[in-house]
Amino acid sequence: MFENFDAVVLARIQFAFTVSAHIIFPAFSIGLASYLFVLEALHLKTKRVVYLELFNFWKTIFAVAFGMGVVSGIVMSYQFGTNWAVFSDKAGPVIGPLMGYEVLTAFFLEAGFLGVMLFGRERVGPGLHFLATGMVAFGTLISATWILAVNSWMQTPAGFGFNDQGQFIPLDWWAVIFNPSFPYRLVHMVLAAYLTTAFVVGAVGAWHLLKRTAPLRASTMFSMAMWMAAIVAPIQILAGDAHGLNTLEHQPAKVMAMEGHFDSHPDGAPLILFGLPNEAEKRVDYAIEIPKLSSLILKHGLNEPLAGLDTIDDDKEPPVAIVFWSFRVMVAIGFAMLGIGLWSLVCRWRGTLTKSVWLHRTAVAMGPAGFLAVLAGWITTEVGRQPYTVYGHLLTAQSHSPIAAPAVAASLIAFIIVYFFVFGAGTFYILRLMARLPRDPTPDLQEGPIRTQGITPGPSLGGSHAH
Repeated sequence: MFENFDAVVLARIQFAFTVSAHIIFPAFSIGLASYLFVLEALHLKTKRVVYLELFNFWKTIFAVAFGMGVVSGIVMSYQFGTNWAVFSDKAGPVIGPLMGYEVLTAFFLEAGFLGVMLFGRERVGPGLHFLATGMVAFGTLISATWILAVNSWMQTPAGFGFNDQGQFIPLDWWAVIFNPSFPYRLVHMVLAAYLTTAFVVGAVGAWHLLKRTAPLRASTMFSMAMWMAAIVAPIQILAGDAHGLNTLEHQPAKVMAMEGHFDSHPDGAPLILFGLPNEAEKRVDYAIEIPKLSSLILKHGLNEPLAGLDTIDDDKEPPVAIVFWSFRVMVAIGFAMLGIGLWSLVCRWRGTLTKSVWLHRTAVAMGPAGFLAVLAGWITTEVGRQPYTVYGHLLTAQSHSPIAAPAVAASLIAFIIVYFFVFGAGTFYILRLMARLPRDPTPDLQEGPIRTQGITPGPSLGGSHAH
């Protein structure tokens, strides 16, 4: 199946496959840990049973997703030694300590308090249990911080020098960690994680509103998710714009590929909405474009010049077609999320948030949208960095291990088979858990309207209470 690929391409495919399988779990667990923290805070403040019941429902799902994220992350680190030994040797003095700090701080924090959060409510009391939940949520954010510091340094390296062996060595740890792209990428990723979780929670809530299984619990989680979508989606679009301007400054070739600009535009560049990038002929076929809008977005002026890939050596260009389309998938999903958020605000204002069947159906369909957006964004970032592993300094072709292609192909096939069964089964189990929302208990039915979310369960949902 892979007989026509060399070892470098196979190693890249293997890492892309494993990182794609991995990233969806942290993206979900980061947001879900914070959601659990909010649920427990609301329960402690209001004493409403619905928040505690939702906490207990989602904490089991979090535990499974967290475990799958840990396992898939270990597999990724294994590849640094097998497929990317030269990269590990060259960049190890910089990225090694950062990844070690992630284990020493974030992972120990998460693992240390996870058991208390999952099983310790009756043993430690509500205050300490709330602290444990907060530490788990904080740990997931710290983990994201260190990992993004590593990846951002590979994108925009700073604060380093070289020793006699040609290794990267840190000269200024502050500059290494807080490299030029790090703040933008951290904000963008954390917001993406929150939106990913919000749309999963919203989809589960909408599903159960449509099934009429647990109106109070379903409407509570759906309302909270729609608040998150309405508030965070526009912030994410602004954060993405700032991140794009930062990328234009430090990785212009990536932006050229994202925009599909094969040619330079000295008097204003068009925004290409759609088209078919033709890398052989250096053009975008069948382009649908808006004149000068790209210059307005990127340079804040209609006639501002924008350089194209004609200013980049052919062997230093990233793959255009992949970056071009993955970027558009990410942006399209982002605006779809914004649309759902605005739609929910209109329904909330009209008092139909829990009654709008089409909103609920759309929310269910949008459940996986966050994962797709994260994957598309990650593809844009990583493929757009090519042909480098450390941007501008270490080529991918110079980073791989001296290993034969058949060996890499064999491990890749093994990963595909194992991942399909292990993570397929785990994902199926999570979906089963999501489908089993317990019915509203009697105490919840006496709590009155859901004032915290500004909604009241609709009359059409009342029939399920009789069961």
